Amino acid sequence: MSVTNIHQAKTNLSKLIEAAERGEEVIIARNGKPVAAIVPIAPPNLGEQDTPGKRIEGIWAGEVGVSDPDWWKNDDEFIDLFYDVSKFEKNPDAA
Repeated sequence: MSVTNIHQAKTNLSKLIEAAERGEEVIIARNGKPVAAIVPIAPPNLGEQDTPGKRIEGIWAGEVGVSDPDWWKNDDEFIDLFYDVSKFEKNPDAA
């Protein structure tokens, strides 16, 4: 266990964190009085379900359904909004 003041801790934070990773405890003091500690933490114990980035096959089986089987088909009215230019032509009689 080592003791350091706040100024030294700000200057050498990365070194203090490396010490904590090695298992050491670092005490930070203000005016000689301990006020905080940098301590190592245990790595989280992740089960198979909680492992980040790992995909579990079939986890959603039977849970998801499609309500509209034709959801992928084009909607002509919607497409006309993009390609039917006549709807957007300026009317010379309009003020």
